[in-house]
Amino acid sequence: MDIEDILNLDTYPVDDSGTPGGQALIDRCRGDLLGNLYCTIPDFVSPQALALMAEEAAGLKAGAYHNHSLRNCYLHQSKDTALPQDHARNLQDRSSVRMIAYDQLVEASPLKTFYQSEIVQELVAGIVGEGPLYPNIDPYQPANYVYYENGDESSWHFDSDNSFTMTLMIQPADNGGIFQMSGNTRSASSENYQQVRDVLTGKREDTIVSIGREPGALCIFKGCHSLHRVSPVVGDQLRIMGVFVYEFSPGVGGDPKVNATIYGPRALGNPG
Repeated sequence: MDIEDILNLDTYPVDDSGTPGGQALIDRCRGDLLGNLYCTIPDFVSPQALALMAEEAAGLKAGAYHNHSLRNCYLHQSKDTALPQDHARNLQDRSSVRMIAYDQLVEASPLKTFYQSEIVQELVAGIVGEGPLYPNIDPYQPANYVYYENGDESSWHFDSDNSFTMTLMIQPADNGGIFQMSGNTRSASSENYQQVRDVLTGKREDTIVSIGREPGALCIFKGCHSLHRVSPVVGDQLRIMGVFVYEFSPGVGGDPKVNATIYGPRALGNPG
């Protein structure tokens, strides 16, 4: 499937960002990202491409790594005994998701075609506004399918070191599976532990926004400084997402130890 068949170019003429429609989309999304710390593009992917992605994801699911653990919002599974038990770094919650890595996708995968597209890269670079983007060269990270079954959830967390996070809704759950975010919970100059703790303990619900995600919607958000989560999924229908990683410099890969926690022991060369 060619990228022209994957993208909804009738609505979003992003194959030529110099056109009024393409530039208007970039300007709108850049403004949303700056003001709200997230932006969404509804119906960015065609129904035909979504159907193929859902079919591919269903066929691969048996090989997905089930990443389930108690963790804190900094993605650590161990507590810091030097800190109080109610410190933000010692508050843990359950997370349960299932991951298909980039190396499990065939070359003709529509998800891989989407990720590798220069049209998509240039659009996202224009929205993020921090210079050109480059593909991540890690064997596992660049583009993933992420599944949530009944009862699965992603607990409150920050994304580590990512300037932005980019996801595509392929198939929502019957109920639950709501993406929520508390914007600017911390900053580059302050961990703001009290604010983080208040969000984690339900004392700052006024800071939380729920971001609706229909099939085909692309979302870009600032997850490094904003707590975010996916609420528990309810029902038999899988929640299926595409998750993508771009870099601001060429030749960037991942840490095998981090990969092992996300994709399983095989990321360290262990078959288990």
